[in-house]
Amino acid sequence: MIDKSVANASEAIQDVKDGMTISLGGFGLCGIPENLIAALLQKATKDLTCISNNAGVDDFGLGLLLQKKQVKKMIASYVGENAEFERQMLSGELEVDLIPQGTLASRLMAGGYGMPVIFTPAGVGTEVAEGKETRKFTFHGVEKEYLMEYAFEPDFAFVKAWKGDKAGNLVYRGTAQNFNHVVAMCGKITIAEVEELVEPGELDPNFIHTPGVFVQRIFQGDQYEKRIEQRTVRNKEDND
Repeated sequence: MIDKSVANASEAIQDVKDGMTISLGGFGLCGIPENLIAALLQKATKDLTCISNNAGVDDFGLGLLLQKKQVKKMIASYVGENAEFERQMLSGELEVDLIPQGTLASRLMAGGYGMPVIFTPAGVGTEVAEGKETRKFTFHGVEKEYLMEYAFEPDFAFVKAWKGDKAGNLVYRGTAQNFNHVVAMCGKITIAEVEELVEPGELDPNFIHTPGVFVQRIFQGDQYEKRIEQRTVRNKEDND
C-alpha cells in the first residue's frame, strides 16, 4: 500500500505554480475544499484558471481568490452569488467561460474516463456553440444535432471528502458528493482534504465513492466553517 498522506494543505500544494489550471469540487459552498483554497490564498499563486460549478461568494470559497486577483479565468456554470465576480467580468479583468451544468459535469467525467470529447445537445443553436463543431446523431430513434465539447485536463484537482484513508479512498457525505467525484477523476494530480483520515481497511469498500487510484495526495483538514450560502428560515408565527 502506498501511503499518500501529507501533513497539511501547504505541503499538498507545494508544486502548484502560477498559470496552472485547477478543478475544484463543491456545489455552492457545500463540499468545497476550504483548506486548499486557504493555502492557495496564503501562497499567493496567481493567473489561475479555475474550473468549478460556481465561484463562491464574496468573502468565502473561491471568492477569496477573486478578491486577491489570483484567478485569471473562471470556468463555471453558476456565478450569481458573487458581486466581485460580476464586477471583474463586466470590467474585463476576468476571463469567463459559462457552461451548462450538465456539460460541465460531463467534461469533468470525460477527463477521468480518458475520453477526449463528448457530444451533447445542450447549447446547440446558442452562443455556447459558436466556433464549435456539431454533428447529427440518431439516438432513441430521433435525429438531432449535438455539440462537441472537449474533456477537461486540469493540472490539479482539489476535492473535499468526509472520510478518507491513507491510500486515497474517499467517502463523501450527503450533498457534498455533488461535483467532488468527477473533479477527483479528471485531475492530473488530485489532492483530497478530509475531515477524518483513517488507516487503509477502516473504510467499508461498499461505501467508497472515489477509489484511491484517482487520488495522489490526501490530508486531514481542520477548522471547517461549512458556511451555508443562503440561510432561509420561517417566522415562528408561520408555524402556529
